[in-house]
Amino acid sequence: MTDPVRLVDIRDTPLDVAEVVASLEDDGAGGLTLFVGRVRDHDGGKGVTALDYSAHPTALARLEEVCRRVAGAHDVRGVAAVHRVGQLRIGDLAVVVATTAAHRGDAFAASRDLIDTLKAEVPIWKHQVFDDTTEEWVGTP
Repeated sequence: MTDPVRLVDIRDTPLDVAEVVASLEDDGAGGLTLFVGRVRDHDGGKGVTALDYSAHPTALARLEEVCRRVAGAHDVRGVAAVHRVGQLRIGDLAVVVATTAAHRGDAFAASRDLIDTLKAEVPIWKHQVFDDTTEEWVGTP
């Protein structure tokens, strides 16, 4: 079998769900589970007016490590993860992760593990500005 880690990137350009799905094309995969994280217009009861993602220089390597660990921990055929950085607008895609497996249960479990571990371990930070002019950094150490 080919390397299960098919696409890993951090970029400042819009994300494309079709690119992620295409990277996981595999006739042996009976299930593909996809998670798309979008910028919402609120957080913690406040309206969000601006959002910016920043990544530590090691973030891409850490994202690849997470993908490889998830691929090794689950019976998957493919793993993909792409995260956006820079200034995003409401509705923009911030993160797209997906996994493929022979069976849907494995794909669901792996995708859940992938997004949860990515958020917990990859040094990408979110700066939010709220409609009351307060601001917040999320995910910083």
